[in-house]
Amino acid sequence: MRMNALFDFYQSLLTPKQRNYMALYYLDDYSLGEIAEEFQVSRQAVYDNIKRTEQMIEEYEAKLLLFERYNKRQELFEELTEVLKQEDSNSKALTLIKSLEKLD
Repeated sequence: MRMNALFDFYQSLLTPKQRNYMALYYLDDYSLGEIAEEFQVSRQAVYDNIKRTEQMIEEYEAKLLLFERYNKRQELFEELTEVLKQEDSNSKALTLIKSLEKLD
């Protein structure tokens, strides 16, 4: 699940070949053998490419934190929604909104 989400965030930073391999492997659930057959390369070449790409995506996330900030935003929105359902929630809601503003 994590790699699927990271792929969504960072796929535009990948080469077309990396995007193809990752999409087939993670989104379309192709096996290494099926990908290798489609691109006429060895299974080991596909495996190595996918592992290198996963590592690159993790490095992008470590530097850019897009996925982490997205998750934090989602948590704050959920908390804000719950707070707004309560009476006398203005000060807490304003605090949560300020937290959301700081993320960007």
